[in-house]
Amino acid sequence: MILLQTPRLTLRRLLPGDLDALAALYADEETRRHFPHGTRTRAQTQEELEWHLHGHPDDPRLGLWAAVERSSGAFLGRCGLLPWILDGVDEIEVAYLIDRSRWGQGLATEAAQGIVDHAHHTLGIDRLIAVIKHGNTASARVAEKLGMHHERDYRHPAGLCWLYARNR
Repeated sequence: MILLQTPRLTLRRLLPGDLDALAALYADEETRRHFPHGTRTRAQTQEELEWHLHGHPDDPRLGLWAAVERSSGAFLGRCGLLPWILDGVDEIEVAYLIDRSRWGQGLATEAAQGIVDHAHHTLGIDRLIAVIKHGNTASARVAEKLGMHHERDYRHPAGLCWLYARNR
């Protein structure tokens, strides 16, 4: 199911056939170095993929989605909207992860901007956040391009993070 399209990307629900590409993405140490739990095994990746097949179980409008190149059909990453409770407050995070072979091409920003527009205009979500591991300046730049600002530091169980936010 296609959720949205940008000039170069289609964002759609994850499919069981995405497992090989997603597992390769999650096994790459450089790609996952700023993620709280580092790389993932194939079994962990399959569990996450199955969790998000029909959207997030708590809200099917949300979840992680495949980012697919429109021109080639290649799986380039996974992005989406994730619900969190941070310090007792319900939040919705804009999530983005693009294969490192395609870093520097603006694809994370393009996907994330499409997600922000979808969240605000289609889903009616007013506030969005990005939880970014301290030191991940590339993701912070993407958040800033989305009109997010550094709101505060946040102590995640896996370490210190920056909390970026924007309102509609």
